Amino acid sequence: MERFDIHTAPLEIERKFLIEYPDIERLSRMPDYHVEHLEQSYLDAHGELRGGRIRRVETELSTTYYYTYKEHITDVTRREYERKISEQEYRALLSHRAPGTHTIQKDRHVFCYSGLTYELDVYDFWDDRATLECEVDSEETEIPIPPCVTLIREVTHDRRYHNSRLAVSHLIEITEP
Repeated sequence: MERFDIHTAPLEIERKFLIEYPDIERLSRMPDYHVEHLEQSYLDAHGELRGGRIRRVETELSTTYYYTYKEHITDVTRREYERKISEQEYRALLSHRAPGTHTIQKDRHVFCYSGLTYELDVYDFWDDRATLECEVDSEETEIPIPPCVTLIREVTHDRRYHNSRLAVSHLIEITEP
């Protein structure tokens, strides 16, 4: 794994919401809509690796692989280093998956609403809920909830809903209000 300086990586400012399982047909009518299938695994932070995650992104036209490392600044803001990797490197890194974790499978529905781009993740282990993320330029940015989703609650500050935690536990046992 190549070395990198996380302190020079760009900032990612993102809010996350727990929503009811969406109406996919309604979603597909949103502006700039497209869907990606993602497989992501979290790496063991011990040894030579710094941890982070690897991701396989499949669209209608291509499959791309990524290595990503994030540094927590606040619950909303992180530094994010990301680079494309080869399929061979992806497969080799899979053998360094963090103990006790599994690969997350999800369909990401991307669309625009009110000048913002949203990423709605439908996981293979939930049939009653999903997550909605929106990346913004400032922690203070108001994020309007699109009419095509039903909000349960914001989970930006709830670490149980970070994908790295979902790779350990699907939170199936949590009953939402």
